[in-house]
Amino acid sequence: DIRPPPSPEIYGRAVAEAVRRMKRGDFSKVVLARTLELRSSRDLDLPALLQRLARRDPSGYTFAVPSGPGRTLLGASPELLVSRRGGRLVANPLAGSTPRSADLAEDVRRAAALLESAKDLHEHAVVVDAVREALAPYCRTLDVPTRPTLVRTATMWHLSTTVVGEPADPAVSALELACALHPTPAVCGTPTDTARRVIGELEPFDRGAYTGMVGWGDASGDGEWVVTIRCAEAEERTLRLFAGAGVVEQSSPEAETAETGAKFQTFLQAVGVDQ
Repeated sequence: DIRPPPSPEIYGRAVAEAVRRMKRGDFSKVVLARTLELRSSRDLDLPALLQRLARRDPSGYTFAVPSGPGRTLLGASPELLVSRRGGRLVANPLAGSTPRSADLAEDVRRAAALLESAKDLHEHAVVVDAVREALAPYCRTLDVPTRPTLVRTATMWHLSTTVVGEPADPAVSALELACALHPTPAVCGTPTDTARRVIGELEPFDRGAYTGMVGWGDASGDGEWVVTIRCAEAEERTLRLFAGAGVVEQSSPEAETAETGAKFQTFLQAVGVDQ
């Protein structure tokens, strides 16, 4: 049994309202999300679900953590927020996406089109600039490529930039760096405070741990933190899926609704649901 709160129509209207406000000059980007609630007639087999997620996206970051009494947050995130190992830090912001295709020629065409999409390149540049600005005060050196590359998951192509730096203070931990970065425009928007307020007005649900961060850190300050996207919260026989899309002035309700639908496929395919 699948229920979509909010419905695609309500989500589309929220995207249209955000675009209207951006054209008025209120802000430049906001990430709007929606959910799907899946209810099963049987108890959920979380270890088996986690294994399927890991097999489908072996290069991603598969996780399961307690999120409340009787609740588990699990997912397969493609996005590294930041890692630190010794004197090297790495951040890998993703922004700008398009669904994969089962047809090889069409899949290649979509990837090539994403690399040339003015709308997606702008969305990606906003995120990369924010990452550079957040990390620069902590770094002796910071290498930020001028153009993005592509990364793929089982269901999506993403524009990707790998930012590499050397911490100025060897005592700064991966968690401190992650807190300085969060939330990036890839999950919130820009300006951050305005985008967060718009999300509160236009999203009719509480995100909870969705678009937060999950990871690990050790006593020496090394660690790895990823963005909690491509995730769901499990409670008894219910799975609540989350998916969001970056909305900019050039966005359309139809395209962003389709993008969130494609992102749901990570979990829908893992549980064997066709939609």
